Amino acid sequence: MTYRDTLEARHLLHAIALTQGGFFTAKQACDAGYQYSHLAYHVHAGNFVRSGRGLYRLKDIPSGEYEDLVRLALWSRDRGDVPQAVVSHDTALALHGLSDVMPSRVHLTVPPTFRKSSPRGVVLHKARLTPADLEDREGFRITTPLRTLIDAATTKSVSDEQFNKAVADALDKGLIRKSQIASAIRTIPAAAERLTDAIHASA
Repeated sequence: MTYRDTLEARHLLHAIALTQGGFFTAKQACDAGYQYSHLAYHVHAGNFVRSGRGLYRLKDIPSGEYEDLVRLALWSRDRGDVPQAVVSHDTALALHGLSDVMPSRVHLTVPPTFRKSSPRGVVLHKARLTPADLEDREGFRITTPLRTLIDAATTKSVSDEQFNKAVADALDKGLIRKSQIASAIRTIPAAAERLTDAIHASA
């Protein structure tokens, strides 16, 4: 690589890492212009920090508030290097500011075909999510407030008191509408009872 090629690769990789809390995958580095064989050199030289299998970090980018969630999203990537995990359930409730839940473990939803074992401190839920269920954050995805409440209702991962508060909070903040809750009650039987009770509690 010429000096110009090296500089361009560095700029491209930095731009990628900025959107992912400083993290990047080996494939992303190679797409930017690096070679797989040179990654170990850059780790040894202190340019890159190895953060997992095929996962690295640029240490000159400050750590973000949700660094662990970005790292887990990249950990979950498939063979095409596409992250599979979505922040959900109790963790999504906390990030959306719904209820007073403070989960001790990170909850992620992955596709039913996902085969990796969950890291320590992580709970994996398997489900098929649609684009309408997702929101993009910097470096990871999270379930929408509505999908988060439906998940909490069906899995009963939080107490009735916290669930009712989560629904009330979502309505007060304008994150969901009562018509959306009513639609979920009609179409998702597993969530209907808890959603109905929560609506009555907030009346």
